[in-house]
Amino acid sequence: MDIHTQTDVIDLGPACERIRRLAGGVREGDLDGPTPCPDYPVATLLAHVVGLTAGLAATARKDYGPATDTAPGTVLPVLGANWRTVLDRQLGELAQAWRDPAAWLGVSRAGSVDLPARVAGLVTLNELLLHGWDLSRATGQPYEPGDAELRVAHTALTAAAAGAVPRGPFGPPVPVDGGAPLLDRVVALSGRRPDWTPVL
Repeated sequence: MDIHTQTDVIDLGPACERIRRLAGGVREGDLDGPTPCPDYPVATLLAHVVGLTAGLAATARKDYGPATDTAPGTVLPVLGANWRTVLDRQLGELAQAWRDPAAWLGVSRAGSVDLPARVAGLVTLNELLLHGWDLSRATGQPYEPGDAELRVAHTALTAAAAGAVPRGPFGPPVPVDGGAPLLDRVVALSGRRPDWTPVL
């Protein structure tokens, strides 16, 4: 699959719904716990997800402004008191925005970088899949993305590892056995250790 020439719309609704369920399972006592993202406790990870759902919905709409023009990591995000309500709303808006075929066409912008809109859509899928995994591992919740989503993410991350598309925020791939589950291979391509567990 050539991620640059594919024209089909990818439904991000299931990935958004998994994040919604995981967020609903977060307890107040989880917020200070570690995550697979270095220096990001659960509260900071959730604040990042709140921010990226708003930013990547704007990317889909090509609604340029601070949400699309701010480079990742510029400011450490802070979790607001009403984060559950905000995240729930923004996940719905994000899924809906990327259901518009126009979102996948032309050029868009995310994190201050102009890139093909389709690549931006794949970045959005990867962000949802991987931060869903981060949150599930950090809070001890089950996580079962669909095979179709994982295959798309694996192809996109493989292209990023080869330098065919921007790597974005992901670190160098972690070696993993070729027979490992597809989710583990996707996680490893993002620079995460599939066997990560919290050490409290």
